[in-house]
Amino acid sequence: MSVPNVVVHRDAKVLASAVAARIITRLVDVQSARGYASLVLTGGSVGIATLAAIAATPARDAVDWRALDIWWGDERFLPEGDPERNETGARAALLDHVDVDPARVHVMVGPDSGLSAEESADAYAAELRKAARPEDHGPVPCFDVMLLGMGPDSHVASLFPGMPALYDTRPVVAVHGSPKPPPTRISLTMPTIQASREVWVVAAGEEKAGAVRLALSDDSGPVQVPAAGARGRGRTLFLLDRAAATKIPASMGRIASP
Repeated sequence: MSVPNVVVHRDAKVLASAVAARIITRLVDVQSARGYASLVLTGGSVGIATLAAIAATPARDAVDWRALDIWWGDERFLPEGDPERNETGARAALLDHVDVDPARVHVMVGPDSGLSAEESADAYAAELRKAARPEDHGPVPCFDVMLLGMGPDSHVASLFPGMPALYDTRPVVAVHGSPKPPPTRISLTMPTIQASREVWVVAAGEEKAGAVRLALSDDSGPVQVPAAGARGRGRTLFLLDRAAATKIPASMGRIASP
């Protein structure tokens, strides 16, 4: 796994705009080289603000949206259209404003599908297996960019400290008893996250500063500090605002402040 690099921006608004620009550049580069690309979305305030920033810039037209596979790192197990679903926020912020191929937007279905949470997780795992190519060398695609938010408790996706999902080696799991509502969720597991070519952890706010420090520490393990396991095969970025970066020692990672 790659060693994290840290990039610090002035505030959450600048952070969202900067991450949006990075996403566009990365997707254009990958599509230019290979013809298609894949992106894993996250929820949360900065995650959705990033998608809105993509929608707001004319540079978005450089991306071939029809040749982009869109996935989610996790989802609240709620009915389609529920305002608390990550999918709902992503559609309102970006997906409804660009020409995506509906067949390439891979949604984690909720209870209105008739599936249980476990069946929804299994269905998503099957979709991942179907999308994996021989060059991925595994049961899931090597995502070009996986966006992950991070909570003050260091959780990423819906992988919370000490919970059974962190030990699970299946590609996707149902999470029950989440300490953050709603209690039932669907989440990619750590092996699926670590199969990504690039993992970008995006965090803003002083309340995240302690978790950021732990996530970058060599002494932290992913069971108690899930974000410590959020690493990509080729590249890992921690994209932060200044408030979230206040507890990082100068010796910990490479910090750039645009």
